[in-house]
Amino acid sequence: MFTQDFYVVCDNIRSTFNVGAIFRTADAAGITKIYLCGYTPTPPRDEIEKVALGAEKTVPWEHVAQTWRLLERLKAQDVQIVALENNLRLPAIDYREFLPQFPSALVLGNEVTGLSEALLKRADAILTLPMHGTKESLNVAVAFGIATYRLNERRS
Repeated sequence: MFTQDFYVVCDNIRSTFNVGAIFRTADAAGITKIYLCGYTPTPPRDEIEKVALGAEKTVPWEHVAQTWRLLERLKAQDVQIVALENNLRLPAIDYREFLPQFPSALVLGNEVTGLSEALLKRADAILTLPMHGTKESLNVAVAFGIATYRLNERRS
């Protein structure tokens, strides 16, 4: 079990299935809490439960209307804000080269539009996953899993 807090912030995720997959991976990775922000679907929803397989009941979560306010609150608590974004408008770090500090919050964005520049500017670091094919990005739940397990390597 981990002693350091690791949060996930979901900003305007559209798909209930992606939310369910994020819950399931968060449970497996020992995530402290999930923040479901904006119009991100929240439990109870059949589609979330179908994919989460009960993780929506084991991983603490909270709905927050405005993501930027949450990020400001977390920063005030000395939580490192780490954005995961491939639609690069600001300098980013390859996720394999990043050394996280905990407590940390990994911020995930909308499946189509990603994270807003306002949220990216609030991040302490922006991570990117290298893409080697013709697609510009991975599914948000898949990208979350890859980044989370990498960041967990540095968590005690």
